[in-house]
Amino acid sequence: MKSLKDGAVLHNGVKMPWLGLGVYKVQEGKEVIQAVKTAIEIGYRHIDTAAFYQNEEGVGRAIKESGVPREELFITTKVWNSDQGYDTTLKAFETSLQKLGLDYVDLYLVHWPVKGKYKETYKALEKLYKDGRVRAIGVSNFQIHHLEDIMADCEIKPMVNQVEYHPRLTQKALHAFCKQHGIQLEAWSPLMRGGELLNEPVLVEIGKKYGKTPAQVILRWDLQNEVVTIPKSVTPYRIKENADIFDFELTAEEMKAIDSLNQDKRIGPDPDNFDF
Repeated sequence: MKSLKDGAVLHNGVKMPWLGLGVYKVQEGKEVIQAVKTAIEIGYRHIDTAAFYQNEEGVGRAIKESGVPREELFITTKVWNSDQGYDTTLKAFETSLQKLGLDYVDLYLVHWPVKGKYKETYKALEKLYKDGRVRAIGVSNFQIHHLEDIMADCEIKPMVNQVEYHPRLTQKALHAFCKQHGIQLEAWSPLMRGGELLNEPVLVEIGKKYGKTPAQVILRWDLQNEVVTIPKSVTPYRIKENADIFDFELTAEEMKAIDSLNQDKRIGPDPDNFDF
C-alpha cells in the first residue's frame, strides 16, 4: 500500500484501488463534477456512486472531462431498493450505464438486502457479470446471514461487501467472515458523520506522532485492516489530504488502540431493520 494506484485483488483477479472517492449526498451538476475531477487530478482512480445518489450523470461527465483513459479508472454504482428484482435490476443497470455514459462498470452492488428480493436482484448481477457488462459484482450493507443466504445458491460469490465501518463500528465478525470467504470488505462513512471521531484523544495522539490528522489516521487504519475505503469530500484540500496516507504506518499497538474504540455504534440504518 504505497500509493493511490495500489489495490486489493478481488477473488476473480480484478484489482480494486484501496482508496476511492465516495459521492453520497454530493449534488448533481457542478459540485459532483468538480469533486470527481479534482480527485482524478490528484491521482484517485476509484469513484463510488449509486443510482440513489442521483449524481451518476455528473460522475460520468467528470470521467469524460478528466482525460484519463477509462481502463485506468474503477467505477462503482449500485442498484436501488425500489428497482430490486431480476428484470427491474437489469433495466436499472442500463439506466445507470446510460447516465454514466460508460460501456461497462467495474463494480455493481446490491445497495441493501431488501427482504424477498435481494436474491433475484443478485441473479441479475450474475447475468450482467457473465455478459461482460461489469467486471465485478457484490453487495452492500449485508450481514453474515444475508451473505450465507446468497452463497447458498449463487453461481458467483460476491466479490465485495460495502458496509458502514469505522473505529466505533469495527464489524469484527463480519470482517472475519468476509476474509474467510474471499469477499473484500469496503467501508462507507469511514470517518463517521458529524465529526465525533475526529476529536477522539486516541486518534489525535497517534496523529501528532506522525504529523497526520485524526481522519488520516482512521483511513490508514482501514487500509492496514485490508478494508477498501471511500471517504467523501467536495473540498479540494480535503480530497488531497485524505489521499496523503501512504507515507506512514501504524504499529500493532496503535492498531489495537484504535480497535478498542469500538462501541458497535451505527450512524446509518441497521441492515436487519430498514424500511426504504
